Amino acid sequence: MTFCRTLASIVTCCALLGEAALGAGITVHDARNRDVTIDNSARIVSIGGAITEILYALGFEDRLAGVDSTSLFPPAALRDKPNVGYMRQLSAEGVLGLNPSLVLAVQGSGPKETMDVLEAAKVPLVLVPETFSEQGLIEKIKLVGHAMNADQRAECLTAAVSSDLAQLRELRARVSRPVRVMFVMSLLNGRAMAAGQKTAANEIIALAGGVNAIDGYEGYKNINDEAIVAAKPDVVLSIQRSRDSLDAEAVYVHPGFALTPVGANKAFISMEGLYLLGFGPRTAAAARDLALKLYPALASQAGKFAPAALTVNCRS
Repeated sequence: MTFCRTLASIVTCCALLGEAALGAGITVHDARNRDVTIDNSARIVSIGGAITEILYALGFEDRLAGVDSTSLFPPAALRDKPNVGYMRQLSAEGVLGLNPSLVLAVQGSGPKETMDVLEAAKVPLVLVPETFSEQGLIEKIKLVGHAMNADQRAECLTAAVSSDLAQLRELRARVSRPVRVMFVMSLLNGRAMAAGQKTAANEIIALAGGVNAIDGYEGYKNINDEAIVAAKPDVVLSIQRSRDSLDAEAVYVHPGFALTPVGANKAFISMEGLYLLGFGPRTAAAARDLALKLYPALASQAGKFAPAALTVNCRS
């Protein structure tokens, strides 16, 4: 089962659809439940790694005036584009100083004071909904594509992603005993910050055929040793970061995890953060990779699928 892993394979079917018009009076209904009119998408500031990834996948990298620090893929985004900082610690001056004609920001960007200034500015601000689900991913791509007056390109990309998700469902159906997975963001002073329901981690675990070991709360919370033991995780999942990444050995020697199957089986998985939790075009591939780590026996089944992005016709 080969997924559409790289932007190159997606752009092959998307970038040849013709240049989208820069100014067409496009109206977008965004996460604030407001209609935003876009007359010029020539200079975009993209806030949110998945949004940047979608813009590259649709062939609009030349219109990017700046990106935020979560825009890690493709590597050229941070290497070649001005950086406005972390998506939750933005300054209005940093964003508006790039003279954008459009700001595309993922829901949850901030702080609120900065977003209020951006909203009051003359530059159109589109707040892209962040819904961690298959449909939410598809709608995210469609909204970004519509904002760029590139609905046909967006349809191409959503068709490829939808096909990858369908193949993932077939792979997931072969899981007979779901693994209990605890996503741990950090382990500080002996307390694990674990992901509950309605999080990107919860959804990626489900997409990979696992079960979130935490089902008693939503969001991310610090939990004590007793809660860890009660959750009975089979595997700890975390993300790789440039610094302060969670270390496998720290998990194994932790007094709570030592009393669970995680400690007994030395079961720890770490994956790159944007790839795992970004909910962009590569999400199906990330879930597939996670599934193969959780269920190595699926590897023989995974090889039987054709890459969706290479079979769909996006040129007309």
